Amino acid sequence: MEGFTALYIFMLAAFTGYEVISRVPVILHTPLMSGSNFVHGVVLVGAMVVLGHADPDSPLQLAIGFVAVFLGAANAAGGYVVTERMLAMFKPGANKAGKAKEGAQ
Repeated sequence: MEGFTALYIFMLAAFTGYEVISRVPVILHTPLMSGSNFVHGVVLVGAMVVLGHADPDSPLQLAIGFVAVFLGAANAAGGYVVTERMLAMFKPGANKAGKAKEGAQ
């Protein structure tokens, strides 16, 4: 019964997340992603807790915990990279590559 409950909660979370993101205009996706970095951090902490409580004799639990930590870390790091690139667009004297223009002081 616990597996069914967990699956039900996962399906509700996935549906809710999809509905929320699908209603956001495309122009706001990057700021929305950069603003949700704290959520990625919470997911990463939860994945580390899952990995820490995994049964050492269960390779499946260890693998799922490791994959969760890896994907959570990649998601958080990607969010910070996107935020940095987005902020570089608004720096004065910067071109699209984020480098200073020639002759600018």
